[in-house]
Amino acid sequence: MSTPDALVIGAGPAGAGAAIGLARAGAKVLLLERSRETGDALCGGFLSWQTLARLAALGIDGETLGGQVVQRVRLFAGRAASETMLPAAALGVSRHRLDSALQAVAMTAGAGLERGVHATALADGTVQTRDGAVLAAPSIFLAAGKHGFRGFPREPAAWQQADPVMGLRLRMPPHAALDRLVGDAVELHLFDRGYAGLVRQEDGSANLCLAVHKSRLDGAPEALLCELGEENPRLGERLAFADWGAAIDAIGHVPYGWRSGVTAPGLFRLGDQAGVIPSLAGEGMGIALASADAAVAAWRHGGARAAPDYQLRLAARMARPFALANFVWRLGEHPRSAGMLTSCAAAFPSLVRVASRATRLG
Repeated sequence: MSTPDALVIGAGPAGAGAAIGLARAGAKVLLLERSRETGDALCGGFLSWQTLARLAALGIDGETLGGQVVQRVRLFAGRAASETMLPAAALGVSRHRLDSALQAVAMTAGAGLERGVHATALADGTVQTRDGAVLAAPSIFLAAGKHGFRGFPREPAAWQQADPVMGLRLRMPPHAALDRLVGDAVELHLFDRGYAGLVRQEDGSANLCLAVHKSRLDGAPEALLCELGEENPRLGERLAFADWGAAIDAIGHVPYGWRSGVTAPGLFRLGDQAGVIPSLAGEGMGIALASADAAVAAWRHGGARAAPDYQLRLAARMARPFALANFVWRLGEHPRSAGMLTSCAAAFPSLVRVASRATRLG
């Protein structure tokens, strides 16, 4: 490929979504991905009804993905429990399948994809890579996911800095009894200084993701999960089907709740490089695709110089869903308020549906 019109750093949902839009707009796009093969990223196994609509607009049908249809949401906190129908059907699907589908569409649209390219620095319209190469383009789309990127700090809120948040993920193998327990629901298990989300995926396996403060992680992740299973019987009931020989994936110091409206001309920040919504909202993939769509629209209208205005507008759109997700998270990580929250959800299910809609990025 000759000198591209745009470089996209990261081939996850945000980066691949941007590459699709740019290529369909006639741009020469080069998509850079640090991993040599499409993996199964730690977070992002839940696709809301709104995210499914965004995927459909890109040409990816939810039925083609073949994930687990999700109709309801359950909350558990101590002895309290609630179950509510979602506003519309969602989907549980692995990131491997989702990312593979988006990358295939991007290449079909005409985007180039180079794997094993680890971008390390950005400066004056150039991307420097770990092997010493320097790539240039008038527009750069930064979609490196939850990983920190040198020169672009993402500072969490002050209350997180003293006790940072870690992300953990355990893949649970298919099991008929686990299917009966979880069924067509996404579950949120609230506990002291953290929460766990559980959803089934396309092959019958289940994805258990946790956001937990470092002070709670005193020792190996396996020990924490066993402790949580003893403290929370319903979570323990599900963990009885875990494969304890499987690796527990981890990522440190995730800046949940952070967002930024600042960027330089020519640099469009997407997905988790623009804002990291608390994962209990289930809107991470929605923000990835929505930010890609907005960035492409801004680029088509104003080119590289449109980046600062795009970033400011995106930050404003994220304000309400982030504020609500942060509020629910703070309530959920304290046992007393978590129990009250769950009991309230059981008594007033309409509030859960309102919150589910309000945490989407419109």
